Amino acid sequence: MRAISQETYGGPEVLRETELPRPKPGPGEILVAVRAAGVNPTDWKHRAQPLFVDRLPLVLGWDVSGVVEEVGYGVTLFAPGDEVFGMLPYPHGVGAYAEFAKGPARSFARKPESIDHVQGGALPLAALTAYQALVDTADVRPGQRVLIHSAAGGVGHLAVRIAKHLGAHVIGTASAGKHAFVRSLGADEVIDYRTTDFRDVVKDADTALVPMGGDTRTRTLDALRPGGTLVTLIGGTPQEELAEAARRDVRHATMLVESDHAGMEAVAAMVRQGVLRAHVQEILPLAEAPRAHRLGEEGHLTGKLVLVP
Repeated sequence: MRAISQETYGGPEVLRETELPRPKPGPGEILVAVRAAGVNPTDWKHRAQPLFVDRLPLVLGWDVSGVVEEVGYGVTLFAPGDEVFGMLPYPHGVGAYAEFAKGPARSFARKPESIDHVQGGALPLAALTAYQALVDTADVRPGQRVLIHSAAGGVGHLAVRIAKHLGAHVIGTASAGKHAFVRSLGADEVIDYRTTDFRDVVKDADTALVPMGGDTRTRTLDALRPGGTLVTLIGGTPQEELAEAARRDVRHATMLVESDHAGMEAVAAMVRQGVLRAHVQEILPLAEAPRAHRLGEEGHLTGKLVLVP
């Protein structure tokens, strides 16, 4: 099968198209003929250096949408020919940048008929991250105020939709050129982070979601009420930041997305309800994975990039 593999860590140029043996599903696993694979920031971070996955050669990618080719022993959820989408177990279950990928059956859900495989490939990791952050971690309730940074990004734009679905008052940060897009997702307020200090506008949020690193996380403490929740998605958590959160009576939660059958079923349900849809900035052939990584690392994406074999 064709796959995008790397023999070393480095820039996008280390990604090479190659031929690899087709995987064989083990007990509890399914083999999926990949129709689309989403690209996420964690992909290029793992490409550049050994993070959670420290092995070479490496086939990147966690987002998969496709057709079940084969089922392993004991699988009852799916049969060959079923259309599914899901996230391979993060972080160690990589392998989406290929014509075939295998993973636990319960990492997948049936792809809603209302979306194509490009949508199916764009959604899983980012949608699960947003869902687990807002529902499982922060327990967002109707009427609460939710601040979402990078609201036009891969996780952010789906988090806006989910938070609105939960009945929250949503405040997003984005550059001015993306304000119309963020409002179209359902945001009640949008702040231009380049010209306005969000702390001058938001002071009593119940929940804040911070997908990026840097000092934005610490500064966001000023925007939360006592008893609020700060959910961060990237980087370590300095003791000073934890101590400051505790001093302000803010719950600080650093979250790593998890493979989650119930979460994927919830994502599928929101898709069927018309609540959730990914914005796909560009669809690229699998062989152009290096270009996808270059586009992502430029830092100006709106929504997602998707590779198609």
